[in-house]
Amino acid sequence: MPTHTMRAIRLHEHGGPAVLRYDEVPIPDPGPGEVLVRVHAVGINPPDRYLRDGLTRMPGEAESTVSLPVIPGTDVSGVVEAVAADVEGLAVGDEVFGLLRFPGFDGRAYAEYVAAPASDLARKPAGIDHVHAAGAPMAGLTAWQFLIEVGHDLPSPFQEARHRPTALDADTTVLINGAAGGVGHFALQLAKWKGARVIAVASGAHESFLSELGADQFIDYTKSRPEELVHDVDLVLDTVGGPESKRFLRTLKRGGAQFPVLPGDFDEEETAKLGVTVSSAQVRSNGAQLAELGRLLDAGTVRVAIDSTFPLADAQAAHERVGRGHIQGKIVLTVA
Repeated sequence: MPTHTMRAIRLHEHGGPAVLRYDEVPIPDPGPGEVLVRVHAVGINPPDRYLRDGLTRMPGEAESTVSLPVIPGTDVSGVVEAVAADVEGLAVGDEVFGLLRFPGFDGRAYAEYVAAPASDLARKPAGIDHVHAAGAPMAGLTAWQFLIEVGHDLPSPFQEARHRPTALDADTTVLINGAAGGVGHFALQLAKWKGARVIAVASGAHESFLSELGADQFIDYTKSRPEELVHDVDLVLDTVGGPESKRFLRTLKRGGAQFPVLPGDFDEEETAKLGVTVSSAQVRSNGAQLAELGRLLDAGTVRVAIDSTFPLADAQAAHERVGRGHIQGKIVLTVA
């Protein structure tokens, strides 16, 4: 077993990237249903930034579950170091990856070791390294649960109706806004895997990257307005969201759907008049779905694009990179 302390990034207060501190803390003990993972890489995701900025209550939660100091992060890839007595199917030495305890702010992934629910983990695909595996869980599962299969019956904090993915095949056209980002680049590849035609919207710098991933059409939003160029699509997946999101409704055919990954600003009368559906989901940890995604990663059918990597100690620089925008794929922290 390792020594009893480890290095981890913690927030002692909320604020900009400078509040991320590199601390020495006790190594956690795995509880029932958990394994201790020696972390090799950690994926950076938007909720890490929301927590840093001061959001301590997940949508759907009645109150904050965060007490400072807190270790942020949910996406890990690493090696099982210890296993609770009641855990079956995982053993010391197994390489695993996962999205930990989401939705919630208690993933505690920005660390050298993490106690992880075994059900949130899948075996790391042998064909990819820990850095690429750590980039996959939250973004990949978000794309999977929006486009392929929700995988649970739990209510969404964003809507009463259950989210139902649109059937994707060769007769389907999908527009993906923010196609070069974490969720976007997985969604593009999953839609192509299903045979759909994909229109990718991003800034011009990402055109060749998105063409390589299989985009059938590319729109540079800095030069043209997608809603003026595109009509009769079956599905819009908007990974950007916000008040501008509703302009994409005009690109849909009647009976089409728009899936905002972040809550947008929609008018029920307008959507009814257009004959379209707006639907959202909240991504949840799911080891079984991650294993399915892992098979696609192993086969090279889907690949994880890495924007940049930073050592764990440099989490502050990694968060500064997030703030500069125009990210291509995922930013990952490496743990020696």
